[in-house]
Amino acid sequence: MAASNINGNHGAVVAAPEYDTSFAAQPADLDAVPGLLNDIAFLKGNYNLDLSANREARLYLLAKARSLVQALESPRETMLKHCGAETASFFMISLGIDVGLFHYLAKDNARPKKATEISKGLSFEVDGLRRILRHLAAMGHIIQTGNDEYKPNNFSKALTIPIVADGYPFYRSVCLPPMVNLHKWMKTKGYITPTTGKDNPFTFGNQTDMSMFEYMAAFPQFNQQFNHHMGGYRLGRPAWFDRSIYPVQQNLMEGFNPKYGGGAFMIDIGGNLGHDLERFRQAFPDHPGRLILQDQDSVIERVIPTLGTPALHKSVELMGHNFFTPEPVKGARCYYLHHILHDWPDDKCVDIVSHIKAAMQPGYSKLLVNEHIIPSMGASWEATYLDLYMMTLFGARERTDEDWRNLLERQCGLKITNIYNPGNGVEGIVECEVPIQNNMGGMGGQGQGLGQNGYATGSSS
Repeated sequence: MAASNINGNHGAVVAAPEYDTSFAAQPADLDAVPGLLNDIAFLKGNYNLDLSANREARLYLLAKARSLVQALESPRETMLKHCGAETASFFMISLGIDVGLFHYLAKDNARPKKATEISKGLSFEVDGLRRILRHLAAMGHIIQTGNDEYKPNNFSKALTIPIVADGYPFYRSVCLPPMVNLHKWMKTKGYITPTTGKDNPFTFGNQTDMSMFEYMAAFPQFNQQFNHHMGGYRLGRPAWFDRSIYPVQQNLMEGFNPKYGGGAFMIDIGGNLGHDLERFRQAFPDHPGRLILQDQDSVIERVIPTLGTPALHKSVELMGHNFFTPEPVKGARCYYLHHILHDWPDDKCVDIVSHIKAAMQPGYSKLLVNEHIIPSMGASWEATYLDLYMMTLFGARERTDEDWRNLLERQCGLKITNIYNPGNGVEGIVECEVPIQNNMGGMGGQGQGLGQNGYATGSSS
């Protein structure tokens, strides 16, 4: 797209700008470059650079490398990358997934292939394909090995795996229409923040009266893509029970009493297909008590065939449950919520937590909320992008330390006993209990005793 000028290009005359534009063509921050190079050199000289094993060193180097690129890029280059190159990459990768491009590149031990061969194998017209391949190579997503010849790199090989690939069509079909129309929705609403599950950019952008949950239930292919994408999201990330994040032995196993909660040790509420619970069981095969997976009946029906397979051990108990209704298991050692509350605005979160609180035994039960805890300074892009999608799709949010205290303590009446925040875009644990000093009345969960089989008696809602 060439700008109009007096020499042609639509015959229009473009006036000279009335302000200085020269800085937009210069590196963004040359002064920062020497320090960043020194930081990278320091890492090389002082740390083990087996980056596949040293996660902290890899993330540090990656952050410095990104900062170096941003310092060297001009504002013009960054603008073109945002508006054109990266946008085109996303949609061309999505199209490539649709037609099997990355599977074809990976076949025959990923040997280099000519565009004409790929075109024939995919029944894809060669001119358009050649241009797509050229851009993907220019962006570093595939490797050009010769004139009109390409092979995959590790990234494009990963696009043959559903947990990596399915995020692209899912975002394209479900998530991008709301984000693309966010500005229109906000303008019509006077630039307020969406706070409901229905009157929000998701319903506006997708031209539906269904919430995102209802929308995915109506279109099973999107639900499958989402589940695959969440598998990719978790890939390579430390689990909440990793020693570097949460002390399971000290905080949960010690003090477990089989007389309480009918021997229930952990209840994964809204746990979908049971991935988290199975990972926990494998990490702690000698865990005490019962492991219980709860989700809506329609989800549990999908889980039943996997019980007793490598996907989910036969010892895991399945229980249909809607977390907007009273929690049926009283007095368990641990109630666990992973990526639940970030899907809901505060008022709905209070409803969810109140039912759990009503089931908790003061001084014994713990609620573990496994979510992002966004710091006040230096937030990770892995948390901030998700926060904006939660706002746009659900009218919800990722939360800061103060947000969690406001929600769980001030609104729900729980006591936060500790916040374990590993940082670097990894979800932490907000650990809560029912305050013992308020054990004689008030909000749900208080004034309870333990009856036979360890089940709590008293108020349950």
